[in-house]
Parts: sequence; structure tokens; C-alpha cells
Amino acid sequence: MSLVERLVSLVGAANVLVDAADTRPYLTDWRKRYTGTALAVVRPGSTSEVARIVRACIEAGAPIVPQGGNTGLVGGGTPDASGRSVLVSLTRMNRVCAIDTANDAITVEAGCILQKVQAAARAARRLFPLSLAAEGSATIGGNLSTNAGGTQVLRYGNARDLTLGLEVVLPSGAIWDGLRGLRKDNTGYDLKHLFIGAEGTLGIITAATLKLYPLPAAQVTAFASTPSLQAALALLDRARAAAGPELTAFEVMSDLCLRRFAREFPDVRLPLPLASPWFALLELSDHESSAHAAARLEATLGPALEANEVNDAVVAKSISEARAMWSIREGIPEAHARAGGNVKHDISLPVSAIPDFVTATDAKLAARFPWIQPATFGHLGDGNLHYNMGTKDGVPIAIAFEHQAEINRIVNDAVFGCGGSISAEHGLGQLKRDDITRYKSAIELQLMRSIKAALDPLNLMNPGKVI
Repeated sequence: MSLVERLVSLVGAANVLVDAADTRPYLTDWRKRYTGTALAVVRPGSTSEVARIVRACIEAGAPIVPQGGNTGLVGGGTPDASGRSVLVSLTRMNRVCAIDTANDAITVEAGCILQKVQAAARAARRLFPLSLAAEGSATIGGNLSTNAGGTQVLRYGNARDLTLGLEVVLPSGAIWDGLRGLRKDNTGYDLKHLFIGAEGTLGIITAATLKLYPLPAAQVTAFASTPSLQAALALLDRARAAAGPELTAFEVMSDLCLRRFAREFPDVRLPLPLASPWFALLELSDHESSAHAAARLEATLGPALEANEVNDAVVAKSISEARAMWSIREGIPEAHARAGGNVKHDISLPVSAIPDFVTATDAKLAARFPWIQPATFGHLGDGNLHYNMGTKDGVPIAIAFEHQAEINRIVNDAVFGCGGSISAEHGLGQLKRDDITRYKSAIELQLMRSIKAALDPLNLMNPGKVI
């Protein structure tokens, strides 16, 4: 019996895709940077089916590529070109299994769309705070496999910080049931952290128990213009002092990002004139009332205006206005994609180092490439910038892609020199797999290789990714 026939016997013919027209959507990554081939795309409906699929692949010596919503940005869920891999799509495993409001926990299958988890929590008058632009198609398994961040890391942390327990199918085909809703469990190694951020190279996450929080009584959003990144940093410090943990998001965007957005989405009205080099988006979540949240925001913005940390500001007066502000921030990547794309960097730095890093690295890149035009935005509150490089008007974006390797080296070296990371929330996948060897120490790399070899000695679990 061939491997494909064996897979059909395990999950049914309807869930084993082999025709090119059926497999095509799974074989190219979201950015259309990587395209691979696969022996088959298999869609299991349960953890036991995933385990049987893994055991069948082990017996056949076939590599296994786990995939969620296929919204990744580094090629982590895309197979290679050999055609030997079995791509395991978790999208059928999309149930919300249980909600425990007394324990503030929710258990979901890995193929559950992030937006569905948020809605289930909200229906129980709870908040699941992980939020990102792809939440309508990204799955929890993918979010955990890349340790996704998003817009509320400042208050609630990354996906890792929101996870209480996991269920994982190991590279041996065994099932580890770690779906415990405990906040304290000091009984040895905390194994779930091995699999979060591992991009499917150590096993397939099939379910997770996640933290919930009380649903805020009100959220208030403001859009502000600032004269510099240093001024935005001062505004962030002021907002933290005034609002404390009520400050749930603090985003920054360069004026170039907003100009590009306005060009690609001319029907969307910007909240403020494009008369400043930087803009900030603040969100406060309050457990008392809208009036209380608004007062906190006034306590931040009023003094900031007097101190020239803010040039202008507008506070959303309704939920629709707040959503419109967030749509601008979340629409920036799409605007750049429509304009032809750019050379992307998903970096993290000590928050205090960001203004000097941007000034120095912008200058270094401009000296080497006079046509370059930075398009910088991101999560200033937690030190994560999307430090992307486009081209000036009239210069084709193709020239940036031609020099991508050198641009990456200049940026990554500068990030490393500031004590930062070349991947904040997107992962390594194929895109940064080789670059990381330049910046991680020999002992870190050896530890990673040792863990990989111990759990996946046959190197069949998403090979060619991360390490």
C-alpha cells in the first residue's frame, strides 16, 4: 500500500488532496515568496488522526509539514520542492472545546481561527487579548507555533504568555496531553514552551488551553502626531505613568506609511493632517467606564501637548471611529503590498534603543542606497518594529529586492549591535533560518540542535525550517 493510500484509509479520500488544483492553495505562502510541492495535503479531523498520520509518515520516511491558516510571513508552513512531504492542514480541527470562566481559561483545537476564539471568549464576557491583522484567517496553532505578538503585547504578552497548556503530537506519533489550566505547576521542565515558537519542527500542536481576562467595560482610542520617535517614546512613558496596565496598545507609524496608505485607500479619511514625521495610536482598556478611560487619556495627552511631545491628537468618540483608526494601522501592510511590496524586517529592540537605532540605520542605508525609503511602523510599546525598506517615487521596487541580501545584512547587524532580535513575532521559517546562525551564539545553536535531534531524530518534522 502506498503512503497516499494509507493516508486515505486513515482520514478518507475527501481529506487527502493530491490533484494540483486542490493542493495549490496550500503550497504557496501568504507573501507568495515560497512555493513548494507535496506528495499530498492531508486534513485530519482529530488528534488521534494526526497521530496516525505522523506514524504513517515515519514508516514511509516522508517529511511532515504542519500548516494552519497559511498566513505566515517567513515560509514556515510551506514544503520544499522535492515533492516528498506530506502537508498536514489543521483547519478541520476548529472546535472550541471548553470555556472555564471561573478559571479564566478556554480550550480550543489548533485549527480554530483566532477571531473565533476571541468571539467565544466575548460571548462568555471574557477577553482573549491576542489580536493581529490576520486574525480572521490565522489559526491558534499557527499563532502558537510562531509565538505571535500583535497589538496588545504591551499589556498581555505574546502567545507564549497567554498559554496554560498544550496538546501535541510528537515526531514519534505519540500524543502528549498537557492541556492543564494551571497557572502554577512547578514539577520540572515546562514542556509547552518547547513547542511554542518552534514552528512545527518539534511536533504538531493540536489543541491549547489559553488564558482569558475580564472583559473591559470600555476602550478608548486616540491618534496623535509627534515631532520625532524620541517624542513618541516620551509619550509612551507618560501614558504608562498615567494609565499603568490600562494602556493596552501603543503603535507608531511613519508619515510615509500613512501617505502610502492614503494613496492606496483614497476613500479612507485620515484622523489628522500629514504634517508630522511620526504618528502614534494609543488604546486604553478600562474596567470602570468610558468616562474614566477618557479622563486617563486626557491626563496623558494634555501634558504631552504642553511638553511638545505631541503636535496634535484626536480621541475616537465612538466604537466606529476607533475601528477606523485601527483599520489604518492594520491596513499599512496591505497598502505596501498593493504598491509592490518592500524588503521586510520584523525586529525587536530595547524600547529605549529604538530612536537612535532608526536614526543611525536610516542614515547608513541611505548612504549605501540613495534610492531607499524606509517605511517604519509597529508596536513601540513592546519594542517590535516592522522596519521595511521601499524605494523613492520613480524608482522601481525591483531594485530593492535585487539588493535585499545587503539590506538585510546592514539592518540585522545594526539590530544585533543594539542587543535586539532579527525576528520579533514572525518566526524564522525558511526566510531567516540561515541568517540566525550569524547572530546566535554557538552554544545557543548547539542547544537548539540537541533538542531537535532528541525529539525528532529522523528530522522529518518540518525539516529545513528554523534550524
